[in-house]
Amino acid sequence: MTQFRQDDTPRPRSFVKMLAAKRLLAQLVLMVEQVLPRTLAPLSLVLLFLSAAWLGFFRVAPFWLHALVLLCFVAGLFLTLLPLTRIRWPEITDADRMLEERNRLPHQAIRVQDDVPVKQDPVGAALWREHQARMARLVRGLGTGMPRPDVARHDPFAVRAVPILIACIAFAYSYSNRAGLISDAFRLPEQQSMASDIRIDAWVTPPAYTGRAPLFLTGRQDMAATDEENAPITIPQFSDLTVRITGTAEETEVSYSETHKPQSTLIPASDKNPDSQPKAQSADGSPKGARNYLYKITRDGTLSVAARSWNFKITPDSVPDIAFADPPRPTANGSLEISFLAHDDYGISQAWAEIKPLEEPAKNARPLYPLPEYRLDLPRRNAREAKGTTTRNLSEHPLAGKRVEITLVARDAAGQEGRSLPEEMVLPARRFFEPLAASVAEQRQIFALDANRLPRSIELNEALMLYPEVTIPNLTHFLLLQSARTRMQLARNDDMLRDAADYLWEIALGIEDGDLSLAERRLRDAQQALSDALDRNAPDEEIAKLMQELREAMQEYMQALAEQLAKNPPMAGNFDMNNVMRQQDLERLMDQIENLARSGARDEARQLLSELQRMMSNLPSGRMMQQMGENNAMRQQMDKLGQLMQQQQQLMDETFKLDQALRDRMQRGDPLQGEDNELFGQDMPQDPGQGSDPNGQPNPLDGMTADELREALKQLKQQQEGLGKQLGELQKGLEDLGIKPGKGFGEAQKEMGDAAGALGEGQGERAVGSQGRALQALREGAQDMMSQMQAQGQQQGPGMGMPQYGQSGRDPLGRRHQNAGPYFDDRVQVPDEIDTQRARQILDAIRRKLGDNLSPELERQYLERLLDMR
Repeated sequence: MTQFRQDDTPRPRSFVKMLAAKRLLAQLVLMVEQVLPRTLAPLSLVLLFLSAAWLGFFRVAPFWLHALVLLCFVAGLFLTLLPLTRIRWPEITDADRMLEERNRLPHQAIRVQDDVPVKQDPVGAALWREHQARMARLVRGLGTGMPRPDVARHDPFAVRAVPILIACIAFAYSYSNRAGLISDAFRLPEQQSMASDIRIDAWVTPPAYTGRAPLFLTGRQDMAATDEENAPITIPQFSDLTVRITGTAEETEVSYSETHKPQSTLIPASDKNPDSQPKAQSADGSPKGARNYLYKITRDGTLSVAARSWNFKITPDSVPDIAFADPPRPTANGSLEISFLAHDDYGISQAWAEIKPLEEPAKNARPLYPLPEYRLDLPRRNAREAKGTTTRNLSEHPLAGKRVEITLVARDAAGQEGRSLPEEMVLPARRFFEPLAASVAEQRQIFALDANRLPRSIELNEALMLYPEVTIPNLTHFLLLQSARTRMQLARNDDMLRDAADYLWEIALGIEDGDLSLAERRLRDAQQALSDALDRNAPDEEIAKLMQELREAMQEYMQALAEQLAKNPPMAGNFDMNNVMRQQDLERLMDQIENLARSGARDEARQLLSELQRMMSNLPSGRMMQQMGENNAMRQQMDKLGQLMQQQQQLMDETFKLDQALRDRMQRGDPLQGEDNELFGQDMPQDPGQGSDPNGQPNPLDGMTADELREALKQLKQQQEGLGKQLGELQKGLEDLGIKPGKGFGEAQKEMGDAAGALGEGQGERAVGSQGRALQALREGAQDMMSQMQAQGQQQGPGMGMPQYGQSGRDPLGRRHQNAGPYFDDRVQVPDEIDTQRARQILDAIRRKLGDNLSPELERQYLERLLDMR
């Protein structure tokens, strides 16, 4: 048998370290396998102790049983820990054996690394080293695996699961009011009875609009205070503090001390239950015997409850900001459009416009209607940034047409309100083109603003009845006004007066546009009803019903508008409904609103409805479209006048050039053509202005003789007579529009006739003078025509007459600025005959001076600049 001894041959350092690490890990695994089975008993005993404490055994047990059980637990723990003292650190041979067994290594692959044969020859030594090398390669891939304590062998009946289950149940019970504490095992019975049933729960509920969850402050009174309780707790302003004390009949003091305030505020017990309940409640809404303390935190401070305290730091809730994005403006149908910008740190819940009259009412005034309400449409609920445009029709309110002050107001969910800078304007009113309708609306406005002035309205109504055949041609309107007067006379209270005012308004609308105005009113009411339903989150059934009413009102309005267009063909020619909104487009838009409302997207549906209201508000009424057609006819006449004046100006310029060329020929006494000068020599002096125009281009008049120039003047006679006929047609067109041609047009007609006669005789100078006076007379006539149009516009209402200079990008004649044409301003002067002759004399003097060859070069350059030859 071969004997072995310890091998002292040095091994590679890397192999030695690797082998030592595997042996150490194997020793640790063996150590754990010894410890785990021996800890089952002490751990089970600890779990049973914790379960007894959590279940409240030490709180209810008598003193002798309390002490006995506690002593048993201590003794049992000591006895079960004794086996741990017999544990020893495993030897290296044990680690090698465990590695070889668990990795199934043959031939003792680890232990052979330290052995060597006692007797060996060279061949045997070489074989042994080869064997060690092969075993070393096996050792490099060894693994210890996880510990195998074999607990089932020590606990075959799985009794270890019982303490674990009992501990889990006791831990869940420990959060109840009757649960015990671990410290109860080490307290005397007297100390336990003092605080056995007292529990304090405190939490802070931020406002709902902040979107933050409630913050729990504490569990029970006997919990030890921590450093976190003394650290400031950041909460939003207007948070609700709730303190609930359970298990004691005595009153507990709860106070809140605000920072920089010497006295603290005592919070009384409240019978009201808090909104949020973190614990299970009894039938009455709160735990049995619980007292609730409620407080709203608005400033930094400290909460004190039974020798415990919490510091709070408030995040202020800023006041909303709101402002006008653009000045408020009226729309085409008399609605008020307001564009706004708003901001709030948590979100804006609602916004509106306050409208107040600037005129101070009488001392004892008794208005029948409150101030107008104007709610702003927010893009979505509780939006932090809001930008939008809202259109509301306030033309029915008695303040319409009066000067008012408009202030925007935004309110957040906390009730704080922010206000904008006020804007002043005339509240848009309904434009009545029928004098009778305007008179009826005035009667209503007088006593609606002050019921004490009802006799004045009755007097105005009676005044209309004096000559009904003149003022009230329609018998139906006459009977309606009589009925309205009777209502006003029989009114005994404000409700009856309001009924009379509404009746007068319906009469005025019927006189003005018939069914169209009433249909427009019903459409507006249907839109407002749907908007209110979306705001209050009405059920789907109500939304569907209101959408059907809106469709019917829209169809009725479009039908009434089509009938109005059919009755007024000129108005239909000036207004195309397809250019504004087609019937199928309206149907598609209303379908989108209904689908959004049914799907729960109420904010998007309300925004789309607001866009529909804006589009309908910018749609002109029937009378406004008819007036637009009349205004277009006026602008056509003004365009004709502008073209006539341009042609007259061009004809006068051409006459002046021909007359000037003829005078030059006669002054030189040279009736020959310009190219014959070459036959008499090149040294013959020439007029410096001859041979080229001011731009240096050849002048076609230089090749004409005096007789040809006179014949050209006579040919201009037909053009002048044609301009005179156009002026006559223009005057007739103005008379058809109700505008009386002024004196200036008559004078212009006379001067045009004189100019035509002078041109027929070849007298250019006299023709130029008459043409200049004709232009001056046309300018005066145009000014008179504009004055009459502006007067008509003031009678019809603002914005419906002749547009002023600078309005709508048009000039005083109603044309856009970029259009070519004369400008009728007092600063523009048409030259008369004297100015023309003076200009000709100056021009001749400059040319004679320029023809002097003795003039210095500098002077000649100056004269050429005057003649625009450079």
